[in-house]
Amino acid sequence: MKISFECADKINGLLTMTVEKADYQEAVEKTLKNYRKKAQVPGFRPGMVPMGMIKKQYGTAVKVEEVNKLLGEKLYEYVRENKIQMLGEPLPNQEKQVPQDFERDDDLTFVFDIAVAPEFKAELTGRDKVDYYTIKADDKLIDDQVQMYASQAGEFVKAEVFSGNDTITGDLRELDENGNTKEGGIVTEGGMVMPAYIKAEDQKKLFDGAKPGDIITFNPKKAYPDNDAEVAALLKVKKEDVKDLNADFSYQITEIRHFQPAEVNQTLFDRVFGEGTVKDEKAFREKIAESIAPQLQQNSDYKFLLDVRAHMEKKVGKLEFPEALLKRVMLQNNQDKGADYVEKNFEGSIKELAWHLIKEQLVAANNIKVEEDDLKAVAKEAIRAQFAQYGMSNVPEDVLENYAAEQMKKRENVDNFVDRAVDVKLTEALKNVVKLNQKEVTLEEFNKLMQQK
Repeated sequence: MKISFECADKINGLLTMTVEKADYQEAVEKTLKNYRKKAQVPGFRPGMVPMGMIKKQYGTAVKVEEVNKLLGEKLYEYVRENKIQMLGEPLPNQEKQVPQDFERDDDLTFVFDIAVAPEFKAELTGRDKVDYYTIKADDKLIDDQVQMYASQAGEFVKAEVFSGNDTITGDLRELDENGNTKEGGIVTEGGMVMPAYIKAEDQKKLFDGAKPGDIITFNPKKAYPDNDAEVAALLKVKKEDVKDLNADFSYQITEIRHFQPAEVNQTLFDRVFGEGTVKDEKAFREKIAESIAPQLQQNSDYKFLLDVRAHMEKKVGKLEFPEALLKRVMLQNNQDKGADYVEKNFEGSIKELAWHLIKEQLVAANNIKVEEDDLKAVAKEAIRAQFAQYGMSNVPEDVLENYAAEQMKKRENVDNFVDRAVDVKLTEALKNVVKLNQKEVTLEEFNKLMQQK
């Protein structure tokens, strides 16, 4: 096989492959012999079908399959051995590629367009200065965490007077134009209302100071304008049944339930961190600060990598890509979405591609390698964060291990863990390479900074 490659402008490559009969003949003959052994043709015993008949029926298809297989193997082998940084997949050249006649034994020539990554140098040293924001666990942040834990451990209790976010349960009866119960109208027992979510202020105010036993007249359609699903759920009927409903309803309150957060006491301490781990509120707050520190650092590290990206994009400058060819590649990979999708998303795709190439160089320069233990650590951290969302901060290590093992059985999860592990290790390495411009901020200030991105 003859292979040649030219790349005059350094980003649009042209790879020509000439396949000779000797390159594929042996593989084709072997496949056809196997076909002959298995062929079931009337009038011939198994394995005794004339080879000429087999070649006539299957020869061209087998040749096409073997040539395509050979092209793929040799193309990627050539790219790898010649260290060509190919972007995306090779595509047939639209001008120089001519139809090939697989019926004949002539040489077959294939011409491919190859998108080549631009040449540039991405480097960071101690002369590069990047901001690093350390998030402090101030009193407000600790107060918010205490409130969250108290809410997660809270419960609904009966109340004598409605206030705030209370839930009200009662019986509803549709009224006629005179304010009397409508004969044959909608009657609903146990209809639940949360006045805090009523959008119409005049309807919401009707519940101020309400008590069990009170009868309130209100209009569900006015209370929930343009939300027939909410009205139907309240009245326990089908959505289509309330389409033209405009009547008032009497609502006799049977129960008011108030959400009561748990008390901040030993019971809550034990629930959050395990029995006897902390003994008083001061230790509880200190333990909270300790437990959220890793997440705060992850947030800081995440922003640091974003700032490294912005710094490197500015330092490297605009990279030149073979845009016309990459648009063809992108369209090839998104045929169901069409050319409009490519045009709308191409700029963002190029921006991500540029960062990917920059990051590849940074990873190589810092000798970043991801091992299985790194993947497991990332998986466990993700699972720990999920449990923390439900107020579970003391998950046993063996539980994390089991969950992580299950997650790592799925290929898509492993790919995500690899990406995350690379980011974690690269971030840690770069923090020791560049000069950090240390800044301490509150979580509120940090969130504002993130919103500016």
